[in-house]
Amino acid sequence: MHINDSSAWRAFEESELTHSAAHYLMTIRHLKQQQGYARVTDVAEHLQVSRGAASRATTLLKERGWIQEDPHRMLEVTESGQELARMVERNFLVVECFLEDILGVPREVAYEDACKLEHLLSPATTETLFKLVRVLQEDKPLHRKLLARLQNREIPCNGEGNCEICTEYEGCIAEDAAHVRHERQSSAG
Repeated sequence: MHINDSSAWRAFEESELTHSAAHYLMTIRHLKQQQGYARVTDVAEHLQVSRGAASRATTLLKERGWIQEDPHRMLEVTESGQELARMVERNFLVVECFLEDILGVPREVAYEDACKLEHLLSPATTETLFKLVRVLQEDKPLHRKLLARLQNREIPCNGEGNCEICTEYEGCIAEDAAHVRHERQSSAG
């Protein structure tokens, strides 16, 4: 594990598919499926942004070849845009299912976190996460055992920061995570 490997964050920064671009792309796809057409004004209204913001975003999507515009100013998602939109939707569904159904994260949190991650996951990660979800969905006793350990807050760490996952972290991740969660709960309530 390389916590501060610059190639990973540089790859994130260089990704052409930003969170915003993904949502514009999926919105155009959704509008086209739902009402048979998508215009910049429809996209702006659906995403609750200004027409200017929607126009700039769709221009960027056109430059990347993910959408095209016909002479009547109707937007169409290209084949490569369709593939990207389906990938993002697939990633969202897998992550949301994993967080909510497998780990028991509250629905709102699972939805928000899946939305944050949907455009970042590699196909290999999504495929493996999907396989894990399916295994746990099919093996109910294993899933119940996992949930029981998580709900009982059994920490597979001795609390001293020398478990396998904490070896490259200066301290105990479990203790730090619990502290952050407690601080956020205290400040919220």
